Amino acid sequence: ATGAKRSLPGKYVFTYQGDGDLAAIGTAEIVHAATRGEKITTIFVNNAIYGMTSGQMAPTTLIGQFSTTTPFGRKPELHGYPVRVSEMLSTLEGAVYVERVAVNNVQNIKKAKAAIKKAFQVQMAGLGFSIVEVLSICPTNWGMTPANSLKWLEENMMEHYPLGNFKGKDLEV
Repeated sequence: ATGAKRSLPGKYVFTYQGDGDLAAIGTAEIVHAATRGEKITTIFVNNAIYGMTSGQMAPTTLIGQFSTTTPFGRKPELHGYPVRVSEMLSTLEGAVYVERVAVNNVQNIKKAKAAIKKAFQVQMAGLGFSIVEVLSICPTNWGMTPANSLKWLEENMMEHYPLGNFKGKDLEV
């Protein structure tokens, strides 16, 4: 994304990344893109698991959460703690807009839509790096029905990953 934006500065560039990509193998890249204030927009989907590669523990997997690689639940003394990406990136000067939303009900979907729109407006205004973290479900790899996974997201993920704006709430774009 950095290369695309720098070689085509008049174009709008965004990344759509899962928690395995962004918070694991791509951690250095996202941190430094935010630090440099790259004028890109990142949509970060956090479902607390590697959803596309058979359900392994991700950097965002919650303590006690089961996965194919944590059949007894994530334990901090063995696996470390879940990474709070929005909180981390909001401390960086080049990140100008950081918000966490969820897609668990109509009200939150509307808020997610507004946050994504604002993130793109930040890029269009040339203000710097913007990211929207979207809490999402993964019923298949969580081993739950869709209804139960929505409840689990609300009762577990939203407690550990609170919704809200972490930076740039009052930006005029």
